[in-house]
Amino acid sequence: MDVRIATTKKEVIDNIMVRGLVFIKGQNIDWEIEMDFLDNDSVLFTAYKDLKPVGAARLYNNKVGRVAVLSEYRKQGIGRIIMDKIHEYAKVQNIKTLKLHAQLHVKDFYENLGYVTKGEIFKEADIDHILMEKEV
Repeated sequence: MDVRIATTKKEVIDNIMVRGLVFIKGQNIDWEIEMDFLDNDSVLFTAYKDLKPVGAARLYNNKVGRVAVLSEYRKQGIGRIIMDKIHEYAKVQNIKTLKLHAQLHVKDFYENLGYVTKGEIFKEADIDHILMEKEV
């Protein structure tokens, strides 16, 4: 397993492709919501298994977002590896607190990584989410 910060055109495209398959195709999220033009100002993390892109995430300032793993690769620890890479990067960049909007069905995943819930459940792209934070 290799998680890279996307620095090449291919790595950026791989990141967007994984997110498209997970969010646009898999969760029927409108492409205009997924493609919000924040990628250019974000750090993109792309996970590869045997050179195949299988996971993705991004960090926009101190907000983790678009964490995605292809369905056939879930429950293999890939999401945790991606998040560990983000946490390492945040420490190097002196980011003190990370925030994210977790879909409710994966809230436990983030709690196991040390995130705590803040506030109430809200809708984002017609999906229930909750704000979560972690001190790094």
